[in-house]
Amino acid sequence: MSNLWVMETQNLYPEMEQNLSIDTLMVAKEELREDEATRNNALVQMRLWLKQNNKIIYSRSDDSFLLRFLRAKKFSLPLAQEALERYLLLRQTFGRQFGFYQFDTTCPRLEELLKLGYIFAVPKRDKNGRRIIITRPGVFNPSKWCNTEMTRMHAITYETLLEDQENQIRGFVHYTDAAGMCLQQLTLFTPREAIRIVKNGEQTIPMRHKEIYGVNVPLSLKFALDFGLSLISEKIRSRVKIFNSIKESHAYIDQSLLPKEYGGEMEMSKMIDLWKQELLEKREQILKSEKMSVNEDMFSEGARQGRVSALTNQSHHHMVGSFRQLTVD
Repeated sequence: MSNLWVMETQNLYPEMEQNLSIDTLMVAKEELREDEATRNNALVQMRLWLKQNNKIIYSRSDDSFLLRFLRAKKFSLPLAQEALERYLLLRQTFGRQFGFYQFDTTCPRLEELLKLGYIFAVPKRDKNGRRIIITRPGVFNPSKWCNTEMTRMHAITYETLLEDQENQIRGFVHYTDAAGMCLQQLTLFTPREAIRIVKNGEQTIPMRHKEIYGVNVPLSLKFALDFGLSLISEKIRSRVKIFNSIKESHAYIDQSLLPKEYGGEMEMSKMIDLWKQELLEKREQILKSEKMSVNEDMFSEGARQGRVSALTNQSHHHMVGSFRQLTVD
């Protein structure tokens, strides 16, 4: 069954010419070890692995989808295959618990969260070609919305942005305004759930997190921030900067790209409207991904519960190829 689906997805997701600029291709070469030969060979190896992997029932196999994982792991085939397998499993298992499915922003409740500007991407790229993702947890009322709606909003945002190959290569800037956050929001997830979400956010979602800024963090929540930082790798932790005010962050980020309310040029409501249009343009493509599935019985209990270490090296006997095998003389 998986072999049939792998072939069919190439028709469901026709390859779109992304017209990547020379500069973007240079970034891919210098930072990700990507060139045409490496890319083409890696895609062949990934599709072969998908066909041979009995754990995977249905998966997309189009170039753009597979390249997310290859680029996130700098074209190390074993790491990319491991990440893809973990991603598919967690979409399914966490989907039941936290709504990592039904990625449809036309849902009235999600539309309301979108209008409030809980999370959105600003329309322009920064000087390094990166998209800036703004998150405003203070507008999320935990008495009105639940953790499932929160995680769905994040998943929709990331899935939409990752459909763009330039974003896969350039990476992302995260900008969080914590003004208005309250202790009640910390009760949306148990400590165990929070740990699994943070660790998988770094290691499973195939995003390149280049810069992470936090502003207006209440002192009452500093312990939660310190706890969250303790869960991520030193590499990512070194990219985190916390500021007492929005103005302090302007020394590190081009303020003209931020909403007018944060010292920029475009009103936040206009940015949100443009982001909504972007979501709608990718909506049908995103919804098709909900058909992906795995055979849960072939994974350990720890893996099904989202424990990252439970999946590490678990599927190496399914993997084919390595980065060395991709080298072309």
